[in-house]
Amino acid sequence: MEQSDEIIIPLSKKKILLLFFGSMVFVAFGALFMITPSTFRDEANPIIIFIVGLVAVLFFGFVAMDTFRKLFDKKAGLIINEQGIIDNSDGFSIGLVLWSDIKKIRFSKMHSVKLLTITIKNPKKYIRRVSNPIKRKMLALNSRYFGSPIQISSQSLQTDFDSLERLLTEKFKTYQDRKQK
Repeated sequence: MEQSDEIIIPLSKKKILLLFFGSMVFVAFGALFMITPSTFRDEANPIIIFIVGLVAVLFFGFVAMDTFRKLFDKKAGLIINEQGIIDNSDGFSIGLVLWSDIKKIRFSKMHSVKLLTITIKNPKKYIRRVSNPIKRKMLALNSRYFGSPIQISSQSLQTDFDSLERLLTEKFKTYQDRKQK
């Protein structure tokens, strides 16, 4: 939806609900791995199966909590305006990313999830903004893995990935053109 020069993309409660239930399935399987590791593979080490289960419970438990919280979030998922991009699409969102701090926007992929990586001039500045130490650590890991702490997915937004990519790259180009004039 567009109002004046601001584009607002709402969160998709339906997509978020699907993400929540999907993550709960992985939590359940992780719990089964932890409770009865020897029933999954006779020749595998039960300790390794237990550890895989624990990691699944911790990771997907965090995802489930985050997506459950997003179900009740009244804020827009993504706002694009003259200043930059305000991302509220997931639990690792860091608020306003200024156009002047963005070096480039590029396609990335993590497993089957398409992402837009927003490469910024000073990643540490944005990572320091986050008060939660676990989120800060995850942003630092994202920065190491993707070259930036900021990735935006359409998974929780009321838009598809191709439209999101087209919109953000177009708005970034508009900002760059205006800056050069």
